[in-house]
This record gives sequence, C-alpha cells and structure tokens, in this order.
Amino acid sequence: MTSQDAPRNAARPDGSTSRARWWRSLRWPGARRRANPEGTMTLVEHIYELRRRLAIALLAVTAGTVLGFFWYTAYPFGLPSLGQLLTDPYCALPPENRVQIGGGEQCRLVAFGVFEQFTLRLKVAATAGVLMSSPVWFAQIWGFITPGLYAKEKRFAYTFVTAAVVLFTAGAVLAYFVVTQALQFLFTIGGDIQATVLRGSDYFDLLVALLVIFGVSFELPLLVIMLNRVGVISYAQLKRWRRGLVFGLFVFAAIATPGQDPISMLALGVSLVLLLEFAIQIARVHDKREARRPLEQGWSRIPEWKGLDPDQPSPLDDRLGAPGPAPSPSPGPSPRIEPLGDDQRTDRGSDGSAERWDVT
Repeated sequence: MTSQDAPRNAARPDGSTSRARWWRSLRWPGARRRANPEGTMTLVEHIYELRRRLAIALLAVTAGTVLGFFWYTAYPFGLPSLGQLLTDPYCALPPENRVQIGGGEQCRLVAFGVFEQFTLRLKVAATAGVLMSSPVWFAQIWGFITPGLYAKEKRFAYTFVTAAVVLFTAGAVLAYFVVTQALQFLFTIGGDIQATVLRGSDYFDLLVALLVIFGVSFELPLLVIMLNRVGVISYAQLKRWRRGLVFGLFVFAAIATPGQDPISMLALGVSLVLLLEFAIQIARVHDKREARRPLEQGWSRIPEWKGLDPDQPSPLDDRLGAPGPAPSPSPGPSPRIEPLGDDQRTDRGSDGSAERWDVT
C-alpha cells in the first residue's frame, strides 16, 4: 500500500468507512468473527451489514425463482413437476365435474389471455423461489438480529421460530388436502345446470390464498402462549372467554376462507378451536407453575402475600417474626448539679482556672 492509498482506506471524518472495509465485510462469518470478536459495529458498518445480507437474500430468491421456472414443466430426478403438484387437487376431481378443453384425457387448466400462461408460470416460479430460498434469507435475517440479543433471548427466539415454522407448515399441508374437497363442493353445487371452466390464474390464487390463510391462522396458539408468558392474559381469563373465543374463531374462518365453502370453513374453524384449547392448557400449566414459585421461595410464611400492594412497602420483618428495632430508652430526670463544699474545693491553679463542680 502506498502513501497515496493510505488516506483512501482510512476512516473519513464524517464517520463513514472506506471501500476496503466494505470488501472485508464480504468475508465468511467465521473470519469476521475472528477479526472482530466483540462484534462491535458503527452505524455505517451496520448499514453495510444490512446491505450485504439483503443482497445475499435477493440472490437466493432470484436463484430459487429461476429454478422454479424450469421446474414448472420439468421432472427432475423422477419427481413430479411443479405444475403437476399444483394441479393435483384439481385433477383429483371426477372428469364429469370439470370441463376438458383441448381434447385428450390430460387434465388442463384454461388461459384466456395471450400472456396469461407466461404470467402464471412466472408467478408460480417466484412463489416457489421464495419458499425454496427461505432457509437462506431467514438465516440472513437471523444473523443480522442475533448480535443484539442475550443468550436467554436467543434460546427463546429459537423455540419461537421453530414452533412458528412447524405450525405454518402444518396449516399449509392441511389446506392442500382441503382444496380437493372444497373444489368438489363448489363444482357440483350447480348440478347439471352449469359447468365450471377454471382459469389457471384463478385456481392458483385460490390455492395460494388457502395455503397462506391456513398457515398464518395456525400461529394463533403461539400468540396466545406468548401473551400468557409475558403476563398479558392469564388462564383464568382464557377460561372465562372460551365460549366467545370459539364463536369468534368460527366467524373468522367463515370470513377468511376465500372459497366461502363450508368444507374449508369447518376445517379451519375446528383446527383453530383445537389449537386454542391446546394453548389454554399450556397457559394453565404455566400459571400453576408461576403460582408455586413464590411459595417455594419462602412466601408461604406470609399467607396474605397476594394482598400486598406492590407500590407500598410491606413490614416483612414483623410478618416473618424477625426482631424489630430496639426501643429507644425513655429520657430520665436531668442531672442535678451542686456546688462543692468549702472542704471539697480545690485551690485555684496558677493559671487562674475556675472552681471544679461535682456532677451527681
């Protein structure tokens, strides 16, 4: 490095970092951790870190979208294509319940626009790219947030995120199997009077909406447990509100389901009620544990500890039987000062000091 390059790589007066620091931030996390064990960053370095992680996440989503675009009609390693996975619930319907266009026995959807097939394929590929790249962009988000968390908060976040992913996946899988029954009801409700010609874009929008609604709705028990953990709601309140919550969940299921069919509504409502009951029982166990904790810590010697005002000091020493402060002695009679007799007086000193008095 020459003397002319040194000022270019040094920190600038306004607090911004150099170009070399941006290139150093592209190193592997292990190398950056060894170079900066404490993980301290300036504001500009945080912005560079956010930009780097966003770039990695966007690259992962782009790669997943390209892969999904080719997987739409391809059968890699003998696996079904992406288009086949999406149309299986529709093709599972009896042939008499769906209109077949184009001849042959192959199950197909319909497109009415010139660019509709390309738009649908790109939309499906983008959705698949976001899902397939979710481990990468989620790891980037987690890596950006983690340095600001304590060890206890990290463990709590791990549990929260794992439960959220499991619940969302369970809801999406249930919605995938409910779509077939919902379409069976919607396509046969008209009898022999009508026949439905289903567009590809409409079918894909319905499928994605059901997957997202079921997946997000399955996060309800996690929300209830979190509110109970932080003390916002208790088991007693949930028990008192149980009937109203069950009614509200069925109303929500009737409004949220895009198909407005009773099958998907009942599937979502019953699932949410079961998950709510599971969350209520977890809240019951948690509240019992929290109620036993003060007793285990010595509060059992104070029977009325629940009635204490948290804003006022409590006489714990008196309740626990500890000795109180020693009483101050009562003031006695003031001492009487008498002059000494003639025989008890002492001669004045050479310094001319006053006579000495006896205090009895």
